[in-house]
Amino acid sequence: MSYKNIFTGLAGIGLGGSAATYFFGNTKASTTTQVGNVPAVSTGKGKPSGTFSAVGSDLNPAGFYKYGFPAPIHDLDTKEQYISCYNRQTRNPYWVIEHITPDSLSKRNSDRKYSVFTENELIPEMFRAKLSDYFRSGYDRGHQVPAADAKYSQNVMNDTFVLTNICPQVGEGFNRDYWAHFEYFCRSLTKEYSSVRIMTGPLYLPKKDPIDGKFKISYEVIGNPPAVAVPTHFFKLIVAETPMKNPKSSSVSVAAFVLPNDKIPNETKLTDFEVPVNALERSTGLELLKLLPENRRKKLCEEVNCQIVVREFNNANNNSKAPLALPPPKTN
Repeated sequence: MSYKNIFTGLAGIGLGGSAATYFFGNTKASTTTQVGNVPAVSTGKGKPSGTFSAVGSDLNPAGFYKYGFPAPIHDLDTKEQYISCYNRQTRNPYWVIEHITPDSLSKRNSDRKYSVFTENELIPEMFRAKLSDYFRSGYDRGHQVPAADAKYSQNVMNDTFVLTNICPQVGEGFNRDYWAHFEYFCRSLTKEYSSVRIMTGPLYLPKKDPIDGKFKISYEVIGNPPAVAVPTHFFKLIVAETPMKNPKSSSVSVAAFVLPNDKIPNETKLTDFEVPVNALERSTGLELLKLLPENRRKKLCEEVNCQIVVREFNNANNNSKAPLALPPPKTN
């Protein structure tokens, strides 16, 4: 399928038109060459090893480090269910990685009503997303790793309510609807695979300015003072391992999706949001699956029907979401 066809019908919901042009502009993987050595942290006594300077120069930029390394610092938080990497600038995670299996999803030892949203006190307070930032913001506190993926333990479910696993999401029509159905599709993959790994995170994609024709990134910021960025889009990278029908297979089924943080009609095809992995790399700045050889990769959406099955539920009560069925595998 051509990239153009993938985005048929998306212009009205945030990923079509100019955004699609940006996202698929050049999907060829780039090669980066490191020049010189990474400078060591200076102690203030002479030049650190591994730095370059002109003959006779007394320049030492790394001497600034004696006052403290300015960052960026990536706050990694490892939970039993997931690992999150936090962005202090946007007060959102860069990404959150989870692992689900048939066994982990089969247990029911928790109840969502006992979980409450909490701030992550491991993050310095001045960089921390706060509960008050979401108050009357008009956005849901959207899980990146769903609470429904962590029912095997109350403590594990509670971990999914920490704000380093949360981003502002449009509620009706997205977080409580299409996104929730997408999450259930991911869980349902454990009926076909013994192990499913999922990376989820926010995106801030540019749009073409209708006045000057330039690509620009614009997003809302919530909180008081405004500090928490509202993503324009969200991505999921799915890596499905050990197919039930062929457990000795070393192949891995992969699919990447990007959805706009907006109301999405339930009839929209999930495959309309599928993107190449290297396009997602270019957009996120992340190196994805670089240790997974191409000859071991399969396209997930050629192994199963990548589609959601929608059933209506009461949005006022997240516990009333009806189960969704896994679409049957494609047949030749």
